[in-house]
Amino acid sequence: MDINFELYKVFYYVANSLSFSEASKHLYISQSAVSQSIKTLEKKLDQQLFVRSTKKVTLTPAGEILLKHIAPAVNLIQRGENQISDSQSFGQLHICASDTICRYFLVPYLKQFHIQFPGVPIKVTNATSLHAADLLEEGLVDIAVSNYPNSKLNQSYITKYVKYFRDVFIANVNYFDFTTQELSLRDLQTYPLLMLSRNSTTSEYLKKIFIQNQLELIPDIELNSNDLLIDLANIGLGIACIPDYCLTNHPQEIYTLRIKEEIPMRTIAVAVNPGLPLSASAQAFLELLPEAD
Repeated sequence: MDINFELYKVFYYVANSLSFSEASKHLYISQSAVSQSIKTLEKKLDQQLFVRSTKKVTLTPAGEILLKHIAPAVNLIQRGENQISDSQSFGQLHICASDTICRYFLVPYLKQFHIQFPGVPIKVTNATSLHAADLLEEGLVDIAVSNYPNSKLNQSYITKYVKYFRDVFIANVNYFDFTTQELSLRDLQTYPLLMLSRNSTTSEYLKKIFIQNQLELIPDIELNSNDLLIDLANIGLGIACIPDYCLTNHPQEIYTLRIKEEIPMRTIAVAVNPGLPLSASAQAFLELLPEAD
């Protein structure tokens, strides 16, 4: 189908903002030109892409399908343009990672990179490890730093493993005193469990561990922050499961429970999209990161 890319570009900006006026500002063309471009694209595709009303614009099912395919293409073109313009110097470094990985692992290396390359802008997108894998696949970030295993992360994208860790169960000794006992995963089911939300690699991983032991993991509280899990465990709301590297400077009353079943170690993995050229800034940052030992 012979359709000018400019029509798809206009569609992309309208679909992203759900506003014809915002798209016209970004593209530096009139709002009537935006409207005419969309009408032309709809006619060529023989599909309505937007539902227009006086108050809002929404995508039709056909528009949503088209956006899923157009967005990666536009982002890849923009990425290529940026890398060409930055070919003589270091361009922006764009990393994606969860808030836990950022806080407990990445900060020292971001500081080191900033000291070595003070003029290079650093952008950090906060997302779960599962979402980070999606952003990397779509070419929206240079580097994804993720907990692994990760069902959405293509293993061929991983360039190195930078840290081993283990998931541990913690509690406040004043509320749940099992310091002289060894608990099984089945025992844990009888107490309130605090976990990361189900759209996390941690929840995904631990549910598999429980299933392997013919058990079902049903948390009483699900949150998006390991720090909040520690806080709630500290006030006695239950037993929390967190990565062991989050236990730096934890409250004195918090302790790690002894579990009968061995929970295998996981890793923090660093990944890039091999189908895209790696910027000089991304390459330099990768070289700062250690190999797990």
